[in-house]
Amino acid sequence: MERARAVERATEILQTVEEETMPVPVREVWVYGDVALGLDPVERLNVYVTKDILLRGDADAAAEFEQTHGVKGVGKTVRAEWAEQFPEYIRANDNGHAAPEKCLAAHLLEDDEPVHLEVCNSGFEDNVTQRLKGAIARENYEQILDPRGVCLWADGQRSDEALRKLRESELAFPTLPDALEMLGMDAEQTTEAAETVESYRKRQEGATVRGDVV
Repeated sequence: MERARAVERATEILQTVEEETMPVPVREVWVYGDVALGLDPVERLNVYVTKDILLRGDADAAAEFEQTHGVKGVGKTVRAEWAEQFPEYIRANDNGHAAPEKCLAAHLLEDDEPVHLEVCNSGFEDNVTQRLKGAIARENYEQILDPRGVCLWADGQRSDEALRKLRESELAFPTLPDALEMLGMDAEQTTEAAETVESYRKRQEGATVRGDVV
């Protein structure tokens, strides 16, 4: 994806979050990795969405959508009003329950575009730290979240300055090994970890999504 198109695509995703009902409340939208670094072309556009968990259930809506769509949890894990407005985007996990991250991906992404969506109830910076700790403990570096990100939207407010800097490639970040070391990873592990993250990213094709709960 050409850099200009990647930034445009990130802006389109942001606009959709701003203007349309989402399956769950969204608090933050970030981009990270290649597009934040100013690379051109961008191999994959990485988008991070911080969502809230629905606290109030709608039993009537859940029963109705389970009967009509064969999906459980509508009105509980995803908004009933969203499901009514966008039934084509309802997606379920292997247990047949509406999956917020898959619903968000269906709404925001095209199937064949090189875009990855991370969805978590925790903010980007907190999740970066938690994922790194888990990856070190399990020696599973594929789970590392690239910490080099920029917040485009938070609590209903778009950052026009962040978007401008993104478009003009004005953001400065360290290399991934240096960034990981700054977060507390041992220096002798950082190169291997960065290579693993890069290898994992290159194996992904089309639109992908990962849901995480911290």
